[in-house]
Amino acid sequence: MRTSLLSGLTTRGSSFLAAGIAAAVTGYLVGERALACVGVALVALPLLTALAARRGQYRLSVSRSIRPPRVPAGHTATVILRVENISRASTGLLLAEDAVPYALGARPRYVLDKIERKGTRELTYPLRSDLRGKFEIGPLSLRVADSFGLVEISRSLSGRTPFVVTPRVVPLARTVISRSWAGEGEGQARLASMAGEDDVIPREYRDGDERRRVHWRSTARYGELMVRREEQRWRNRATVLLDSRSMAHRGSGTGSSFETAVSAAASVGVHVSQEGLTGQFISDSDIIRAGPFFEDRLLDALAIIHPTSMRTLDRAFKELKVVGGGVIIAVMGHLSQAEARQLAACRTEGSQGIALLLDVAAWADRRGRIGPPASVDGEAGDLMSANGQAEAGHESQGAADTRRPASQPAESAPVAAILRGAGWHVTTVDTDTSVSMAWQRLPRAAEMLVATGTTVYPGTGNGLPA
Repeated sequence: MRTSLLSGLTTRGSSFLAAGIAAAVTGYLVGERALACVGVALVALPLLTALAARRGQYRLSVSRSIRPPRVPAGHTATVILRVENISRASTGLLLAEDAVPYALGARPRYVLDKIERKGTRELTYPLRSDLRGKFEIGPLSLRVADSFGLVEISRSLSGRTPFVVTPRVVPLARTVISRSWAGEGEGQARLASMAGEDDVIPREYRDGDERRRVHWRSTARYGELMVRREEQRWRNRATVLLDSRSMAHRGSGTGSSFETAVSAAASVGVHVSQEGLTGQFISDSDIIRAGPFFEDRLLDALAIIHPTSMRTLDRAFKELKVVGGGVIIAVMGHLSQAEARQLAACRTEGSQGIALLLDVAAWADRRGRIGPPASVDGEAGDLMSANGQAEAGHESQGAADTRRPASQPAESAPVAAILRGAGWHVTTVDTDTSVSMAWQRLPRAAEMLVATGTTVYPGTGNGLPA
């Protein structure tokens, strides 16, 4: 695309051109030949400089790499720009500026004095963001400037490079979900002893089956080699449920309850993936099926997830019931008692349910109302009446101290009771309790296995919740 010769003039160059035209015309009109010559020189200087700059445009090759291309929020990545002069002549003065989104900081600028023929220059700068998201870095702008500052020509090179900032991932204790839940080690022996020899369902021997799985009693009965089925394979599955409704969270920015929930979901997803379980993710707006590279797909999805305008979790609960079995880890915002009963019903017999409840009132504006958010089914009044004494005592202390004890958050207590009554293991997260601390409060995996195998929960029979 051709551009005008005058398009690259700077303010100084335009001033020279205007002054030269005025001097040349005035000198011609008044008969002052010297003034006219000065005017012609002033006009010629920026024009010749612009022509030389355009004829001297260089062929440059620019490549960009970001290491690593995906980092958690609050971490730093390094951008490496490689500029190579592939023209036959050395370059002059170059001004380089890389386009960076405002959330990642100021745009880096460099002055390249001279790049010899076939020469290269490497430019590096850091990238850091406290906000998760998917950003585009680039393009790189190169400006060719003359020594007098009369002409400046810009070119955009290298295109754009994606850069992903994922939610913060915190390490979680391995004692809660371990390989014993996946049917290995002591957990497998315990399950076999509880099931008994008569409960084994055999199948025909296939090439590659291990000899230790041969079921000799069935082999003698059917007259051919029989092996035990892998009836506990579903135990290798873990489903992460995230409540991403905007009405279920409080606060804004990086300090909101929604960001804490996203970080918790990312931490749990990475944890189950590293423990060797087949992970899948469900929210009211997105579903990630089990498959290869689950950890990467989950982090990419959570990097760009936003609060939704959905008012119910019907879609997520329906999908959760279809999945069935394995371990369910639910990261929930504010729940009504009706929604808590729906969530409790999603845990099938023999599966394990873990709920991380966010006490969203702790993230509310301390100058405003600290009570529970509005509920879609009108149960906010029930929660207020159930916790009236606690709220009254809280308000009498004034707005100076609005924090509740982490062990007994008033808002989530009825919901936690409903879930525990249905056999779920529940822990609470608030502004004073980190996700890793809340995770450590959960029972160990071995205790969960024993409870699952020996306890009868309300709704399925007589007994006490685990």
